[in-house]
Amino acid sequence: MKQLSSIELFSGAGGLALGLHAAGFRHSALYEWNSSAVETLRYNQKMRHESLTDCEISRADVRDVDFRKYRGVDLVAGGPPCQPFSMGGKAAGMNDVRDMFPQAIRAVAEVQPRAFIFENVRGLLRPAFSNYVEYIRLQMEFPEFPVSGNASWDQNLARLQRHKERIGKAVDGLRYRVHLHQANAADYGVPQHRHRVFFIGFRADLPTKWFFPKPTHADLSSSTIRKSGQKFLPWQTLQDAINDLPEPTSRISKKWQNHLLQSGAKSYPGHTGSPLDRPAKALKAGAHGVPGGENMILFPDGTVRYLTVRESARVQTFPDDYVFLGSWTEAMRQLGNAVPMKLAEIVGRSVAQALTGQDAKKHQASRDEAIQSP
Repeated sequence: MKQLSSIELFSGAGGLALGLHAAGFRHSALYEWNSSAVETLRYNQKMRHESLTDCEISRADVRDVDFRKYRGVDLVAGGPPCQPFSMGGKAAGMNDVRDMFPQAIRAVAEVQPRAFIFENVRGLLRPAFSNYVEYIRLQMEFPEFPVSGNASWDQNLARLQRHKERIGKAVDGLRYRVHLHQANAADYGVPQHRHRVFFIGFRADLPTKWFFPKPTHADLSSSTIRKSGQKFLPWQTLQDAINDLPEPTSRISKKWQNHLLQSGAKSYPGHTGSPLDRPAKALKAGAHGVPGGENMILFPDGTVRYLTVRESARVQTFPDDYVFLGSWTEAMRQLGNAVPMKLAEIVGRSVAQALTGQDAKKHQASRDEAIQSP
């Protein structure tokens, strides 16, 4: 596959970046504001993790970055902060100062990449945000459209709608074909129920053919799945993810990094931990520290304990040689904000294949072969 270039905004601890590298993209630059996440990225780069080789890693407020210097890069990617659209983050949406979708769109306008990938939480698709999501999508379709700072977002939405109606299907300046998809990471072999929303766009002047990857895994005990006649691999469980790791202790392990016991886990209503025989509940960063229930193991005898950072990294499909810096709380926050590396790789590879002209049918055939021969 042809080597493709990319830049990434809101990189966090690197889940999306590692997945896109595995999919064939080589990063020119990663931008992140959180200092602990930047330390994690830079440490792994220093340890020569191949995903971060020759990559500029910057701690920066993206609002201050001139992205025009990256003109010609194939892909702009990133995960704008999800807290504005998540229940844990108070769901203030477009009224939240952490809403960075406008900066993601500005980066696309300045770089003019062949494609972009932006991800967020499924809370973005709540009915309360439907008009704003359409506003985001239309801005992504027409990233150079002059949004008025003297008008409200809904007034600008009406202006964008009139613009699209006026030009029809014409490629008038910089325009993208924008796709919006929701995916549960468990349906793609990740041992975690993690629902993400992807905005994926291809420049309209390019003859790319693309489809969102079809699920490969499912709950095989579901009557709906059995009746469908489709073939899937079984969901990966929390037990599958961590079964070869030793029981954690309070002593630092020489073999397993980030695998320290964290005491104090308690079960309470609505926060009861993840059973071992199912995909884990979605890890969460939390608005004020780490929510206990989402980041605990629920054992068959009813007892609970916190996942270690390494166990959580397994749940997010990070490789074992990838190290997270900071306290347990800070490392878990990094993981709670991350995109599962495996899901990022699968989505990224589908985009890479479209950009390099690979036949979508061949990609589908490879999926079917994987299911037939796990």
